[in-house]
Amino acid sequence: MIFCGLNPAASAAAAGHNFSSRSNRFWTVLHLAGFTDQRPQPHEERHLLDYGCGITAVVVRPTRRADEVLPREFKEARLAFEAKMRHYAPRWIAFLGKRALSAMIGEPELEWGPLPERFAGTMAWILPNPSGLNRSFTLDALVAAYAELRVALLVDAPAPRPHAM
Repeated sequence: MIFCGLNPAASAAAAGHNFSSRSNRFWTVLHLAGFTDQRPQPHEERHLLDYGCGITAVVVRPTRRADEVLPREFKEARLAFEAKMRHYAPRWIAFLGKRALSAMIGEPELEWGPLPERFAGTMAWILPNPSGLNRSFTLDALVAAYAELRVALLVDAPAPRPHAM
């Protein structure tokens, strides 16, 4: 499972860790939605790998605000981003917000939840962005949306391998 942000925040780039702003709700939401058994701190982001999760961004240029990234930057980043996803081959990509995916696929009207078709050969899901600037979603609404994805991942989990005798 890869959580995909729009681009790194300038504060995250300076800190060297994703979602490091105190107003960002990513780590809290991830924990409350059941992706982790405790609330990770931004400097512990590599421990997400222990839970089968990772973090990336479509555009690599840091900005103070995500709305500073232009739609053409998402379009220009698409080929490299798709190549990265095909290389790492996650079972799922969770886009945090609609802007990047909408610009990349040229679809202005996207729904929250599962994308009807695969993206870069991978199942895709659209989640609300947990940024503190995203006031349209309460913490409870964010947790509910992320928990819905968590349930879908459990349903889609590969069958356990039989043990050798």
